[in-house]
Amino acid sequence: MKTIRIGAGAGYSGDRIPPAIELAEKGDLDYLVFECLAERTIALAQLERSRDARLGFDPLLRDRMEAVLLSCVGRGVKIITNMGAANPRAAGQEIINIARELGLDRLKVAVVEGDDVLPRLHEHELTLLDSGAPLRSLGSSVLSANAYIGAEALVRALRLGADVVVTGRVADPALFLAPLIHEFDWSMSDWKMMGQGTVVGHLLECAGQITGGYFADPGYRDVPDLARLGFPLAEVSADGGVIITKVQGSGGCVTTATCAAQLLYEVENPARYLQPDVVADFSGVTLTQVGPDRVRIAGANGHPRPATLKVTVGHRDGFIGEGQISYAGLGAEARGRLALDVLRQRLESSGIEALDSRYELIGVDSIHGQTLARGYQPYEVRARVAMRVASRKDAERVANEVEAMYLNGPAGGGGVTKSVREVIAAASTLVPRDLVQPTVTTMEL
Repeated sequence: MKTIRIGAGAGYSGDRIPPAIELAEKGDLDYLVFECLAERTIALAQLERSRDARLGFDPLLRDRMEAVLLSCVGRGVKIITNMGAANPRAAGQEIINIARELGLDRLKVAVVEGDDVLPRLHEHELTLLDSGAPLRSLGSSVLSANAYIGAEALVRALRLGADVVVTGRVADPALFLAPLIHEFDWSMSDWKMMGQGTVVGHLLECAGQITGGYFADPGYRDVPDLARLGFPLAEVSADGGVIITKVQGSGGCVTTATCAAQLLYEVENPARYLQPDVVADFSGVTLTQVGPDRVRIAGANGHPRPATLKVTVGHRDGFIGEGQISYAGLGAEARGRLALDVLRQRLESSGIEALDSRYELIGVDSIHGQTLARGYQPYEVRARVAMRVASRKDAERVANEVEAMYLNGPAGGGGVTKSVREVIAAASTLVPRDLVQPTVTTMEL
């Protein structure tokens, strides 16, 4: 029975590149997938594109392509990625440029577009999923609106003979589902196969998380050679059979425990995992260790796809002014708390309107608050104040007030850092499928 091997070359925009090189050179792959878009990433990319029409794609696209393109082309490995972000066409051209610089004499890149629905949002009365407020309540703060498209356009791109497929916003599992549909000629209305293909994508989409990254906990969940963590690959057969594994000799591990952790990651209801291609059902999935670093996945199912598509709306949401200062030695915590009390009083009387604020001692109460009993006095603390406000000027005033603790606060403060950054927030809504019309364009070297 025909089997293909798909590797996960990245799980987020800033992911490590050496494990992808290892997969490209030693993974005996058919496909290498780079999943690089988080919820807010594309809104930030839209900001970059607004400043320069040649930009707006993933900042590490060039580094990744320079690292793996020759190996992949030489071995017949096709690349699929959402590193196009807000500007897939420019990303496609950049890949062509890189191929030329590397001395390649042939390469076909397919660019998938159509996820950007910002120009058409006004055609419908849409509601924000989290708040229930109308989308129009965001007013002129909206920067981007990108729909999660499915595998269909990616399949079209592969059937055009593309060596590299680059897209913008697409459902993460669809990046991995598309080559399965293409290679095995699965019907996109075969809901069981769509569900099984989606579980493959979901398990691989976060790359190193399934080989021990974000899993290791010394003494409880030990992961061997974490410093050389290898990224995963899936061996998938035409009947939907799946083995999750990694390159032999790479660091990390693939176990039923690492696979179970990733299976449940960011899944609200395992029986109804909503995707553009299918409502996947993971409730019957079984995990079986069939060898060292080899786990068989079976039992996924699916139901007809939703009538709507999710859209992530990026919008401006004020500015954060932040400052930090350290106190060490005897009485460090008392001096740190005095610093926070003084800062709270000064900022509350300053006339700055806080949309949100945090006053905390990092390492003491910054995560769990003061709800956990402690029987010790820390010898060093770092006081942090962060406030979200409407204007950059007010954010600067917050940061400067922390810096002023050098001469206007408790004894022994040092190591001040301060920053001001604009907040780009993400909201979600649902749109009718017919609002989204993906297109495929090819570029050739």
